[in-house]
Amino acid sequence: MPSIRKESNVCFFTATNLNWVKLLEEDGHKKIVINSLKYLSDNKRVKVLAFVIMPNHIHLIWEILAPHKTENVQRDFLKSPDSK
Repeated sequence: MPSIRKESNVCFFTATNLNWVKLLEEDGHKKIVINSLKYLSDNKRVKVLAFVIMPNHIHLIWEILAPHKTENVQRDFLKSPDSK
């Protein structure tokens, strides 16, 4: 039976805080991460499939939506939505 291969831009992404400082323990700091994900999702740049926020790093599984490039989306994610 032939297999059908769908091209996909689903990626696993991890970002760590410098020196593993626990900057993400506070709810306000977590909210910045969530707002950045929401911004990218609302603007049809990503589809967030899963994420976890740890005290000193984050993990994401997301799909980068065409025509956006992975490196641009990752760069913009690491900025605060308020600075866009």
